[in-house]
Amino acid sequence: MRKNSSYIFILAIIVAFVSCVPMSQFKETDQKKSEFSQERDKLKIQNERLVVDTTEMGAELRSLRSTYSELLEDTFQLGKSVRRLEDLYQGALDMNNELSASKEALAKGSAAEANKLLSELQAAQADLLKREDELSLLAQKLNAKKKNLEELQAELEANNRILEEKNAELEERNKRLIELENMLSKKDSAVNALKDKVAAALYQFEQDGLSVEVRNGKVYVSLEEQLLFKTGKSEIDPKGKSAIQKLAKVLEQNEDINIMIEGHTDDVPFKGKGQLIDNWDLSVKRATTIVRIITQNSTIDPKRLTASGRGEYIPVDAGKSKEARQKNRRTEIILTPKLDELFELLESN
Repeated sequence: MRKNSSYIFILAIIVAFVSCVPMSQFKETDQKKSEFSQERDKLKIQNERLVVDTTEMGAELRSLRSTYSELLEDTFQLGKSVRRLEDLYQGALDMNNELSASKEALAKGSAAEANKLLSELQAAQADLLKREDELSLLAQKLNAKKKNLEELQAELEANNRILEEKNAELEERNKRLIELENMLSKKDSAVNALKDKVAAALYQFEQDGLSVEVRNGKVYVSLEEQLLFKTGKSEIDPKGKSAIQKLAKVLEQNEDINIMIEGHTDDVPFKGKGQLIDNWDLSVKRATTIVRIITQNSTIDPKRLTASGRGEYIPVDAGKSKEARQKNRRTEIILTPKLDELFELLESN
């Protein structure tokens, strides 16, 4: 009796070790895939923001270029005005010199003629001062325009550099996003192809409670209890064993696929004897039974396999009817593509 109890204890430790260690590896892979999906979504959001920033920067750049052109035109017109005033100023200066000479020549003339010439001279001088003020004001405006023009040109060049940097960053992010989406598309195509292969290999068992579908980027092979096990038993039926062996042949040809076997029960308490004491034990034992069949006479690396017992805690039908409980008594073989290439791409970036 003690010897049998020791065997039972050792078997329980082996089952726990086989089911727990691969489970942590599977969860880590599944978590990395989720992180990658979040990274891809974040990149899409950043990409959209960059597109908006680039569009706004382009509009601001066009506005600055328009303002720059207007300032160039204003500067050109001011330059013409300055040259015209300079010509007028030079003319007034020449007239003043002529009047001064005339004044000296006519100093001995009549007083009336002298006063007339003096008035003309004073008017010419006043006009000259006025033109000097106008010329000074125009010069100040011209200098201010030149300063604004230089500042605007510097801002325009800075914005050009920023826009080039934004475009380069946007191009790089687009390139990375395309690479990631291509990689995801490649993985999705591989999953769909695997689903087709598995469905083709197991089509003859569809009437016996077997289904194959793709969910969350994984292939789920669901087998009802009636195909594999008798109620409350962990020994597999010959027909169910044949289905598992056919599936193993497909998995041998797809080495980049991880395999998780999940056992599920209904919510009726299991009243077993010996090694199995509850639904947890029963679901784990059924999963390890299938693992052993897959690895028998097969080249599949056991490292790819994970045995998991979920008990009654993940039902597909929450009802309490006979039909609902029958649906819940099932085994699911979950096939997940390895994401090593995707993780390497993320780490390299």
